[in-house]
Amino acid sequence: MQPYAPPLRRAALCPAGALLPAPGAAPYLRSKSRPHRGLVLSLTLPGDPRSAAVGRRAVAAALPACGLRSLAWPAVLAVSELIAVNAAFTPGRELYLSLRHGDGALRLVLWDQHPRHADPDTLALCEVRRRRALWLLSAVVDDWGGDWGVSEGRPPHQGIKTWTNLPH
Repeated sequence: MQPYAPPLRRAALCPAGALLPAPGAAPYLRSKSRPHRGLVLSLTLPGDPRSAAVGRRAVAAALPACGLRSLAWPAVLAVSELIAVNAAFTPGRELYLSLRHGDGALRLVLWDQHPRHADPDTLALCEVRRRRALWLLSAVVDDWGGDWGVSEGRPPHQGIKTWTNLPH
């Protein structure tokens, strides 16, 4: 039997990597003077309804790890609905999901790349269809005491932003 040998440290590609302290020797990471900033998670996903499973798994793993287990059920359901519905409006285009916790609420934002409609009637019909498609999201968020909405990106941004706030 060979004696225990600690694993080799891999060399950092960054030249400043040699200046970093060894793992476990960074007292600034253990400092209690730095306040916890809360959860911040961002994902870019393909515009495919199957991406909802990836979003669900990411949120289901992140929330308990950050002490937010009580928000897992509504957040996982909300993320799933946001991704699936927005992917149906912009198939094949990337979706950007942002999840943040702060000020006593969990905020979910999903940006899609839906093009702006020049015709006002088409724009209104598209918005009505999107809101109807998000009926399950609306029910969950309302039941949880939160709010949600849909807004168009302001220039230079394009696309649609769908957001949800779930109080903690």
